[in-house]
Amino acid sequence: MSEKEKFSPDDDELVCRCKNGDLDAFEALVIKHQKKMFNIAFRMVNNYEDACEIVQDAFFSAYKGIQSFEKRSSFSTWLCSIVMNASRNRLQQIKSAAQHEQFSLDDHVSTENGSIRFELASDCPSAEEQLETKEMQERVQGCIERLETEFKEVLILRDIQGFSYEEISDMLSIAQGTVKSRLYRAREYMKTCLLKVLGK
Repeated sequence: MSEKEKFSPDDDELVCRCKNGDLDAFEALVIKHQKKMFNIAFRMVNNYEDACEIVQDAFFSAYKGIQSFEKRSSFSTWLCSIVMNASRNRLQQIKSAAQHEQFSLDDHVSTENGSIRFELASDCPSAEEQLETKEMQERVQGCIERLETEFKEVLILRDIQGFSYEEISDMLSIAQGTVKSRLYRAREYMKTCLLKVLGK
């Protein structure tokens, strides 16, 4: 990611407007970033409904915490760290077989300044897109699913989403050396797993 992309003036302007209570500006940030955040969440939890809920919750958390956001990193990096935390929490919930109430993606979130409607489903992959190369996607995702969370995170953020080592280090609050070490192990596992599932 280039420096220009990292410090997007568009995001900076929208964030400033959000801090002044502009709901339209926050909805613009949702529209701009929801697809990438959904893809990250989906890769983490491998469940469409859970991923949509994670992203909805992450955007709501971002809205509530927007006043504390500082420009030490890009808005996208900050938002991604929220999505990753929410994904980790969901994975823990799934593992413990806890039952949680499902949210409707059509619900309005009430705030002091009005209400925000999240329409994440509109930008999520269509049924046709999901079926495209389904078998290969399932095999790749199956290998990703077998990774421990700490290795899954760095693989998704670096190799699938293209974040820099520095950005991943900031998101996960770990040293860049740790990011590289985990990524190496994750890639080695993926190579072995894919060779096995592809019968090569």
